[in-house]
Amino acid sequence: GLLDAQSRTVNTDMMLAAARALADVVAEDELNANYIIPSVFNDKVAGAVAGAVREAAKAAGAAVTGTTTA
Repeated sequence: GLLDAQSRTVNTDMMLAAARALADVVAEDELNANYIIPSVFNDKVAGAVAGAVREAAKAAGAAVTGTTTA
């Protein structure tokens, strides 16, 4: 997400966005004592985290204008 946004900084809001996106990948019915964060092999993780961080960078004004990577 930082690379997509071409951000030169990272702030707490961006890190929290990444953490929330990571947590949101695990569905409520999947949560248990042994599964609270998604597997590194979960194909939803990279896109979810990158998108959340990219949006947080834009909100912080840290993104290069006109950056729109899917």
